[in-house]
Amino acid sequence: MKLQIREAKMSDLDSIVEIEKRCFPEAEAASKKSLQERVSIFTKSFYVAIVNDKIIGFINGSVTNEQKIHDDMFHHAKLHVPEGSYQSIFGLDVLPEYRYQGVAAQLMMHMINCAKQHSRKGVILTCKEPLIDYYSKFGFENLGVSESVHGGACWYDMMLSF
Repeated sequence: MKLQIREAKMSDLDSIVEIEKRCFPEAEAASKKSLQERVSIFTKSFYVAIVNDKIIGFINGSVTNEQKIHDDMFHHAKLHVPEGSYQSIFGLDVLPEYRYQGVAAQLMMHMINCAKQHSRKGVILTCKEPLIDYYSKFGFENLGVSESVHGGACWYDMMLSF
């Protein structure tokens, strides 16, 4: 499988919305409006994975000076601070039929490398308990239960420091 990763474009929006719906429960999935704002504002931190001209996954998040993600960040793309210290990750989505083939890992490494190239201090994310070990493989440290209650779920704060 030949995978290409590139910055998201507005013409990708319908595919991105469909993937988000398939990857997250309705209470946690970003709306089309939110994803549209992210594509237009997070120009250097919203990437899509493509195989045979088909978008099969994406990774996105704002840049911030915060060391932890708070719920307002998910809903207000304008909180993005282009020259901020930390790259956040709001979503790492891969279509179910393309999982367990290294797509998510390649997207994650792309985001980490871009954060380093932009001289960030690190990368932050929230995840559910079953994914703590997965993100730990990239060097993320579990900071404990998050204050985030996004979608009514229990989240854990994770940080990768450079």
